[in-house]
Amino acid sequence: MPQPAPRSTRRLDPLDRALPFHSSEEAWFWTMSALTARRDGARVAAGRGEVLRPCEPDDVILVLDRLYRQRRIQLAHVRVMRVWGERHTVPDARFAPERGDAKLWTEAMQRLDWPLRIKGIVSGDGVFPRPEEACTIVPLR
Repeated sequence: MPQPAPRSTRRLDPLDRALPFHSSEEAWFWTMSALTARRDGARVAAGRGEVLRPCEPDDVILVLDRLYRQRRIQLAHVRVMRVWGERHTVPDARFAPERGDAKLWTEAMQRLDWPLRIKGIVSGDGVFPRPEEACTIVPLR
């Protein structure tokens, strides 16, 4: 009588090959790119991009929605995330007109980071130098 296949044989789940984002900012920019493409008529589906990701854009939006419902993120944060997400750049606190947006952006990304890590969407240190942190300011004497 033939022996059944051992149960320890494991198939590779597509999520095992998925590459998590390095930071909540990277996840947000990817989400905004996908949402913009969807708005323009593209079909966004899991596993069809150049890099396999551990989520769909709607998963990041659901995390953001949950944070909003818990009053951890306000509409001002969401507005800044949308505006700068569409520009695919981070507001720069060194410029006075962007200073307020940079503060809201940083708060939003910090609050978004932990829930995305729990879901396995973000891994890594998530620390990217900010423009104002990357330069050294030396006082004149």
